[in-house]
Amino acid sequence: MKKLDRVIIKGFKSIKDLDIKLAPLNVLIGANGAGKSNFISFFKILNNVVNENFQNAVIKSGGANTLFYFGTKETENIYFSLYFGQNSYRVNWKITDDSKLYFSSEELGFLGEGYDNPLINSLGSGHVETQLLEESKRNPHRTVIADHIIRNLRQWKVYHFHDTSDTSKMKQTCYVEDNNYFREDASNLASFLYLLKEKHPENYKAILQTVQLVAPFIKGFNLSPSKLDESKIRLKWFNEKSDDYFDVSQLSDGTLRFICISVLLLQPNLPSTIILDEPELGLHPFAINVLSSLFQSVSKKTQIIISTQSLALMDNFDPEDIIVVDYINNVSKFNRLDKEQLEDWFEDYSLGELWDKNLLGGRPRQ
Repeated sequence: MKKLDRVIIKGFKSIKDLDIKLAPLNVLIGANGAGKSNFISFFKILNNVVNENFQNAVIKSGGANTLFYFGTKETENIYFSLYFGQNSYRVNWKITDDSKLYFSSEELGFLGEGYDNPLINSLGSGHVETQLLEESKRNPHRTVIADHIIRNLRQWKVYHFHDTSDTSKMKQTCYVEDNNYFREDASNLASFLYLLKEKHPENYKAILQTVQLVAPFIKGFNLSPSKLDESKIRLKWFNEKSDDYFDVSQLSDGTLRFICISVLLLQPNLPSTIILDEPELGLHPFAINVLSSLFQSVSKKTQIIISTQSLALMDNFDPEDIIVVDYINNVSKFNRLDKEQLEDWFEDYSLGELWDKNLLGGRPRQ
């Protein structure tokens, strides 16, 4: 499946005008409020578009007006283009009198070999939910691009494993059959691990061995349906010094988050693009080093977009992996680092140190 090569966004939240090429590995760094979360939330909105939940997602985000750059008094429409090799998807959103978003235009594009301009297929205008799904039901010779876009956008989930409180979903009992995909909040952690253990033992083994690098006291996971209700399952684990098993609630926050990330990155059927918000949260420096190695390895198989403020995580990447996000003159700016321009600095400083000294941008401004 073709990865997302380039994205253009205009008028979305703090992103007034963005045109950026995406690589296999993309690490967003920047101060709070710079626009990292706005960029990531864009992908979440698009996932809701192809799941026919667009209007509900708009409401949950605070309403249509909040999605426009400084509101609809300042910005008339939100425009974006997504490029997947020769295929593209272009949309204009505008707001109705009753504060709903609608598609003022929706187009698919195909740029053939040797051509300067793409062949455009308009999906119409004035609709409040995407026409991609209707397009995919038409003549199969015309719907290859629509199918490709749908498959990609459906896999775009923003993974966040921040909530490790006693009431967090990843610590709860879940249904054994809830294993079609690994959920973005890890609410099916136990059932998904159980599936991997039973059907994909090599992936399960890789996950366990990776977790043991960071938490060597974990001898293994106790994964079996409840004897009282075999439709339910709960994550338990064995300590290296005991045959007794312990509950998921007895894992540290950092260890639990690392287990979730390991499952996400080492599963057999990877999403086309993995989007992770602050994956380093609560992790020991050594765990962060292991995590960065995982990102680099998995980015050879699928595309990764992460948002971070961790100096330790930054130090493990190449400059070309880093996208610095600044908020300048009320606009979010995104710039990928150029290794050649920083060559002299690397004799004395690491990437994290350069960012900490505000030599890369992406730091708070007065």
